[in-house]
Amino acid sequence: MKLYDITHALGNDTAYWPGDSPFRLEPTARIAGGSSVNLSALTLSPHNGTHTDAPFHYDDRGLTMERVSLEPYLGRAVVVALEGRPAVTAADLQALNIGAPARVLIRTGSCPDRTRFYPDFTYLEPGAIEYLATLGCRLVGTDAHSVDPFDSKDLRAHHACFQTGMIILENLNLTAVEPGEYELIALPLKLEGGDGSPVRAVLRSLA
Repeated sequence: MKLYDITHALGNDTAYWPGDSPFRLEPTARIAGGSSVNLSALTLSPHNGTHTDAPFHYDDRGLTMERVSLEPYLGRAVVVALEGRPAVTAADLQALNIGAPARVLIRTGSCPDRTRFYPDFTYLEPGAIEYLATLGCRLVGTDAHSVDPFDSKDLRAHHACFQTGMIILENLNLTAVEPGEYELIALPLKLEGGDGSPVRAVLRSLA
């Protein structure tokens, strides 16, 4: 059984969505400076690095992070490769014949460097979300910065997820993962009132 860490490391050089808060980890005490322990202060947006969106992030009626069920974040998942395109469509997914997975992770290859922000990343068309919902999918993940395009104001893919009850993972690191079926473990923090949370996302081989 093999583990694949599909989480980007969070560091002070981690790229962040323009206008959002950057990740910062700053020392507040150091043993080398005479303290008995090493301590740091942490500042971040819930959407830095590999993360999940709470439904409240894109709809005032949505659940905040501490109320979101953990069930979608644990279980069998299918990884698919749909690289070299501006958007993932329903037709792209239909052509893969992926069956009826509860979780689908999409490798787009459009954000290869965690220290850079790519405004032309591959997004998901709302029809792709709606198609996955017909298969019984409860979670969709992407290695891109968002399921919606950078300049979107209406966030149609996000709202398609809200309408279908689908959970979102973004900024996954799928570079070393081959398409296929795995077990996903991607638990968020229990942030009261949170509009999202960092996750430590891991895939485990089934063989």
